[in-house]
Amino acid sequence: MTKRQIIGLLPAGGQATRISPLPLSKELYPVGFQDFGVKYNWRPKVVSQYLLEKMQLAGIDKAYFILRPGKWDIPAYFGDGTMLSMNLGYLIMGLGYGVPFTLDQAYPFVQDAVVALGFPDILFQPEDAYVRILSRLEASNADVVLGLFPTDKPQKAGMVDFDDKGRVQLIVEKPPQSDLRYMWGIAVWTPAFTHFLHEYLITLKAKSNLSQLPEIPIGDIIQAAINKGFHVEAEAFSDGTYLDIGTPDDLVRAVRQFAALASREGE
Repeated sequence: MTKRQIIGLLPAGGQATRISPLPLSKELYPVGFQDFGVKYNWRPKVVSQYLLEKMQLAGIDKAYFILRPGKWDIPAYFGDGTMLSMNLGYLIMGLGYGVPFTLDQAYPFVQDAVVALGFPDILFQPEDAYVRILSRLEASNADVVLGLFPTDKPQKAGMVDFDDKGRVQLIVEKPPQSDLRYMWGIAVWTPAFTHFLHEYLITLKAKSNLSQLPEIPIGDIIQAAINKGFHVEAEAFSDGTYLDIGTPDDLVRAVRQFAALASREGE
């Protein structure tokens, strides 16, 4: 695994309908500030930069945004990634039937790499989350490792049931109620799962009229892999936090939280 390249994938196909209208792509919504080392010379920091920095901390220097047509402000802002000392590329999503299809758009570019998945409209802690899940991927020889965050809102998340050794047994997508404590929010996986995802979608497209189906969550594909015998592990961040700025309540919470942090640090 350590000899394979690690490539970040950032699906950015959402239309931000829950927080619309917006003057920009939600992945570029400013939350908090960048400190350039000079007092009061802070600049706004866009939400997706936090994710890229966490990937970079884990040694990931190459990533692809997968865009819906029209979201050209994202490549206009980040460019080739020089501003973050990363190599960034941009792919255009094809079939708009959910995150699995968006991710599969990158198949020709990542099929032999370890993939690090992150959602660019999410703010989460800890900072070293990717360091930890990549270490677990290598140490456990798992096919997939999920980064888990505590939540009391199961209806908004993919809830994860795992044993005391961290082996994932079940992923339940957005249950109205649940006794499970943890949702998954980030993931890393080997080429074995990338190929499984690709073949799964080929079969699904051949058997189904996709336009008549609800969007398929990526958690459902991971569960299908578990059912086929894939080794999926969980790294639970017991003190972790997770805010989805694509929802009104989390957006308000994030803006207030980071504004308060900037105010304290600027005193």
